[in-house]
Amino acid sequence: MAVAVARARPRSTRRTAPTRRVAGGAVWIVVMAVLLAGVVALNVAVLRLNLRFDEMARERDQLRAEQAELASMLATRAASTRTASLARREGYVPADQATTTYLDLGKR
Repeated sequence: MAVAVARARPRSTRRTAPTRRVAGGAVWIVVMAVLLAGVVALNVAVLRLNLRFDEMARERDQLRAEQAELASMLATRAASTRTASLARREGYVPADQATTTYLDLGKR
C-alpha cells in the first residue's frame, strides 16, 4: 500500500493589483500638486504685499517731505519780524507799555 504524502504547496506572495498601485500614485500626485499650488499662491500673495509695502513707503516719504515743507512755510509766515512788519504796513502799532496790564491766572 502506497501512502500518498501531500506536499505543502508554497504559497505565492500576494501582489497588489496594478490598478490599486496606479490609483495610489495618482492620489499622491494630486496631493503634491495641491501643495505646490498652495506654495505658489502663498509666494504670489507675499510678493503683492511687498509691492504694496514699497508703494506705501514711497508715499510715506513723500508725505514727510511735504510736511517738512509746510512746517518750513509755517515757520516763515509765523516769524515775529514778518508779523511785525505786516502789522506796521496795515497801520497797527505796538501797544504802549504804560497802558498794558497783565492778568495773573495762577498756576496749578
